[in-house]
Amino acid sequence: MAKSPESIALEQLDKDQMKTFSDFLMSYNKLSEMCFTDCVRDFSSRVVKESEDKCSLNCMEKYLKMNQRVSQRFQEFQVIANENALAMAQKTGKL
Repeated sequence: MAKSPESIALEQLDKDQMKTFSDFLMSYNKLSEMCFTDCVRDFSSRVVKESEDKCSLNCMEKYLKMNQRVSQRFQEFQVIANENALAMAQKTGKL
């Protein structure tokens, strides 16, 4: 039995959502591991020290700001690349 276009579209949407969620989890795990490794030094107590807590919050904030900035710059470059491609297509008459 052939699948309907709606069914195929829903399957693709599910795959895309799973990929997005998987990417988020990988990024979260990378951030957690990186900040833990950089900030936690004393394992002699069950209590997280104030300095470790502050360090991990600063680490997370810097990482998220850097990630946001990189994404913003990538988006800016994509807009420029798209504009250049459109201009080149118009110039060569392929549009």
